[in-house]
Amino acid sequence: MGNDHRQRSGLEGKRFPIDISVSQSSLQIQSPDNSEEFLLPPEVKLVPATCRYVQHVSGEGLYMRLKTQAVPPAEIAPTFKELLKTKEKFTFYCQSCGAVVLQQQQFLRVLPLPSENWSSLVEEWCCHPDPFANRSCLPKVNDCFLGDTFLLVNKANISAPPGESNEMSSVPHPVDADVSKSKENTKVVCKRCKAILGETVSSDAVKYYLTEVIIQPSSQAYNMSSRKQFVENIIVQLLMELSASRSTFRFCIQGQDGKLYLLLWLLNVDTVLVELIKSGSVGSCFFSGSSSCVSKNTSEVQNVARVLYMTCVNNTNTELVDKWMNETGAHSLTLPPSTCLELILLLSLNNTSLPHSLRFMNNWKVAYLKI
Repeated sequence: MGNDHRQRSGLEGKRFPIDISVSQSSLQIQSPDNSEEFLLPPEVKLVPATCRYVQHVSGEGLYMRLKTQAVPPAEIAPTFKELLKTKEKFTFYCQSCGAVVLQQQQFLRVLPLPSENWSSLVEEWCCHPDPFANRSCLPKVNDCFLGDTFLLVNKANISAPPGESNEMSSVPHPVDADVSKSKENTKVVCKRCKAILGETVSSDAVKYYLTEVIIQPSSQAYNMSSRKQFVENIIVQLLMELSASRSTFRFCIQGQDGKLYLLLWLLNVDTVLVELIKSGSVGSCFFSGSSSCVSKNTSEVQNVARVLYMTCVNNTNTELVDKWMNETGAHSLTLPPSTCLELILLLSLNNTSLPHSLRFMNNWKVAYLKI
């Protein structure tokens, strides 16, 4: 075979060698006992001549280091701003139960809000007292203002779906907020499932968390997704948007309760994950330039973002947190506390799915998020 490259390796605890044959589209492992071929999806091609490193790690599997060629994704999902600025009408759903939150809405203006720490920089911009002190950016009717992790809409845009009374409606009922009311009473709750979707920020404006509502064109049928898949999709989209627009790759994930939960470091978004199925079991194969590979059999290919993370619950890693917040310019992302915990769990599950030798980089844990 012109595109075939063979390696011989001895496995620990075995007295016989194995032959490894690498072609552009497959790996074949042959021993005196058996022979197996692992076919790769057509989106991934190997470069056989670059295979120079083969190692068997006890309890983990076979590692190979070689170059790969992966077809990039055909389409990149539009940002929330690009999506909502289209001339289509949109419907917002509660992510937990699918209840309609906002129906048949076409926004006339979709504007980004300043970053959450913008007010601390005003003194650098102005030589006179802060002209923006005690003033808020609030949307008018048919406006949508986008923050990093939320959007603001005017209460006038929120109405019961046709054919449903207000009493039986699945539309969340925002509780009017004023200064005298506690923050607990400003929560926007889905009437159907009682999930917290956002909060009222004034008598005219409601904030919806992007991790709690599904935004779809009204012309499309409602598409339910699992909570894990939805949170993963939203978080990786936010990280990619912010890294592209602000050239920041370090993030401090904090809750709306002011508590810091997580430090997140985006390494790259060009890694390819091949999930492999063999005899009912699932394995994984990662390709990123000349990355390591652990192979079991074939399935589908998925682009993923590789991240490093470190949890900060119980006030751990305080010295590193101070350094990130004050020296490295890490960007803060504010999420509902429950979503912060869900993200930690998601990263932990993805971390433990890796072979043990690939789970850590110095004191950081390694994980991936599917794009």
